[in-house]
Amino acid sequence: MAEFTLPANSKIGVGDTYKAEGATNIKTFKVYRWTPDDGKNPRIDTYEVDMDSCGPMILDALIKIKNETDSSLTFRRSCREGVCGSCAMNIDGTNTLACTKYIADVPGDIKIYPLPHMPVVKDLVPDLNVAYAQLASIEPWLKNESPAPERERLQSPEERAKLDGLWECILCFSCTTSCPSYWWNGERYLGPAVLLQAYRWIVDSRDEATGERLDQLEDPFRLYRCHTIMNCTKTCPKSLNPAKAIAEIKKMMVERAV
Repeated sequence: MAEFTLPANSKIGVGDTYKAEGATNIKTFKVYRWTPDDGKNPRIDTYEVDMDSCGPMILDALIKIKNETDSSLTFRRSCREGVCGSCAMNIDGTNTLACTKYIADVPGDIKIYPLPHMPVVKDLVPDLNVAYAQLASIEPWLKNESPAPERERLQSPEERAKLDGLWECILCFSCTTSCPSYWWNGERYLGPAVLLQAYRWIVDSRDEATGERLDQLEDPFRLYRCHTIMNCTKTCPKSLNPAKAIAEIKKMMVERAV
């Protein structure tokens, strides 16, 4: 029987515990901690939070911890409205946004980790440089060689409706980092988030580079490494369907070949 173990420097240890002295309404947060500065292994720190003086969201608790308990805790956040995607992390085993995840929705202790299978910059901050480079590779902007009209490039209501379920993507990469195909082939497979963005421009009636865009995706890894596992659709905090977008690209590939 094969035996798999983590490298010694990757094993997660038990960190510090911070008590909420005098509080009666307590919620416990177990947070992944790691910094490249001290050469130590990752650890899980435990924080007790007084819920009588805390907002309802996971992000509220993290901000309270950083402001009042441990200023060294590091995470990304910005809009606090589920729009920017900055605070994507793994909460209670699911990739989601800390700003839209209710504390009350998680029974028991709340375990918080960075997005999985990505290099960690520090604590809850993943390194997304590869993902952003992959996004740039699909050229996510309107490509049109026709003379510019005097006003807008018009679409019919039906043409515009094809973009629904695509433009709402906030590039939090919760879907991409939940995908086993991306875990094992992340340097070559573009992943659900980038492929959804690719389809958003392929299907846009104002874009004139459909053939070029499909040519760029015609590759055993960039597109076809998707095996329809559906983790991406299940975890999307915006309730989008990246798996459907990928399937539609594959259908277009077949249709233009016959």
